[in-house]
Amino acid sequence: MFHGSMVALVTPMRADGSIDEVALERLVEFHVQNGTDAIVAMGTTGESATLDVDEHSHVVRRVVDLAANRIPVIAGTGANATSEAIELTTLAMEAGAQACLLVTPYYNKPPQEGLYQHYRTIAEAVPVPQILYNVPGRTAVDMLPETVERLSHISNIIGIKEATGDLQRIQEILDRCGDRIDLYSGDDATAMESILLGARGDISVTANVAPRAMHEMCQAALEGDRARAEAIDQGLRGLHETLFIESSPIPVKWALQEMGLMEETLRLPLVPLSESSKAPVREAMKAAGIEF
Repeated sequence: MFHGSMVALVTPMRADGSIDEVALERLVEFHVQNGTDAIVAMGTTGESATLDVDEHSHVVRRVVDLAANRIPVIAGTGANATSEAIELTTLAMEAGAQACLLVTPYYNKPPQEGLYQHYRTIAEAVPVPQILYNVPGRTAVDMLPETVERLSHISNIIGIKEATGDLQRIQEILDRCGDRIDLYSGDDATAMESILLGARGDISVTANVAPRAMHEMCQAALEGDRARAEAIDQGLRGLHETLFIESSPIPVKWALQEMGLMEETLRLPLVPLSESSKAPVREAMKAAGIEF
């Protein structure tokens, strides 16, 4: 249903922490004009953990309106309470999002059966297409391939963002689920190899600052053109690494400020990029040919 380079969009903020509506419009247009294949609003990179429900819903609705059917919009609606995830998913569907991305419940560490029941309950409650999201490095829970396989039989669960960066895990999910759901990389550093294995795209942090190159790399990999995909990805590898030199989205927000697209502001407990990390990010941007 979705494919290619899907940006995990940052949420621009003003110095007082409020949503920067002008910068949000600028960012959406930046992605439309540079070939991004879909926008994920209010995911981890969008600082969803520090926006309240009203702000969360507003950003999703605003991105849908700004995209104006020129580019698909996927809304991050995961939560560690099933009831809250249902509320966020319902609001996103009502706002016009084409699909929802639901991270595994964080902190409370449910067992595999709890994960299955969580996602099954949300899928039954809200008919919008839904994408699972496994990122154990942030949530402290790992959704195993056998659980993904069970969930792949639910009709409106259409995909999974697998962010472990483990190519063996990617292959196992592909083998278990076949064409029942699409698999998306959630790790820029291994996205190219994941797509060449059979993933349908990458939900990307790097695409925030290098949208055209990420689109072209993903497209080449989807076409099975390893040589072209590798050539493009070579210039992006510094970004794949340094945009995680500190907790995301700290580095990517600084990079976007350097590009003149928005302010660097984050909400506590995240803080601006440290001085020692700026030079590596700047060098990676230069290597990728980004003007700033």
